[in-house]
Amino acid sequence: MTGVLSELAALLDLAEGLLWAAALVFVRIGAVVALMPGFGDAAVPQRVKLGLVLAFTAIVAPIVAEDLGANGPAPALAPLAGEAVTGLILGAGMRLFLLALQTAAAIIAQATTLSQLFAGAAPEPQPAIGNLFLIAGIALALGAGLHVRAAELVVLSYSILPAGGYPDAAVAADWGLGLVRQTFSLAFTLAAPFVVASMVYNLALGAINRAMPQLMVSMVGAPALTLGGLALLAVATPILLTVWLEAFGAYLANPFAGQP
Repeated sequence: MTGVLSELAALLDLAEGLLWAAALVFVRIGAVVALMPGFGDAAVPQRVKLGLVLAFTAIVAPIVAEDLGANGPAPALAPLAGEAVTGLILGAGMRLFLLALQTAAAIIAQATTLSQLFAGAAPEPQPAIGNLFLIAGIALALGAGLHVRAAELVVLSYSILPAGGYPDAAVAADWGLGLVRQTFSLAFTLAAPFVVASMVYNLALGAINRAMPQLMVSMVGAPALTLGGLALLAVATPILLTVWLEAFGAYLANPFAGQP
């Protein structure tokens, strides 16, 4: 009888450790999913998000449970708060790549005079090109296995950001600034063909206006600029989205590459 009780006590201790490890993973993944492209959007119902968090937890927890049981923190509220902070950092890194698409779309819209087309049709005010890029980027990321890469990202994060601890503020700030710089550079790179084409076109219109002052250049040039912008958009969008997807995939493969 004593042997059975000792075995039951050992099983209870094991179950308690597994539940605590699962709770740590659940909090970190919940914060990641809250900001994750696609899954964390406002259009996704809260119940679906909860189901996704539980599914991710069921995948990640068995992989890291042994390490968390041996080296993890003791049950308390402070480690859970640290996991939430870590998850928000990881999710914010992925969200910045969507902001890069939106920034590129805003620049393109201003350069091609398409900034007010279908304004207000989306839940968040943004140009029509922004809606196009955002939906296409999320669809491409999910089709390329974003859910798998996100699970790998969370597993990888435990080797750099241990469970229960808080990221160093200075290191996190340097990493975040580097990632912001990278994503804004990506946005300007994506929008560069449209900005250059618009600048050259407007310079040409200025030269024509100087040579022929009586010609209403703006009446002729504005529709032609919009048409040229749409034509360039149709040709360049697949290339731009491919470049963005490669940059996003490189980040998911090594999210802390810019960490000092």
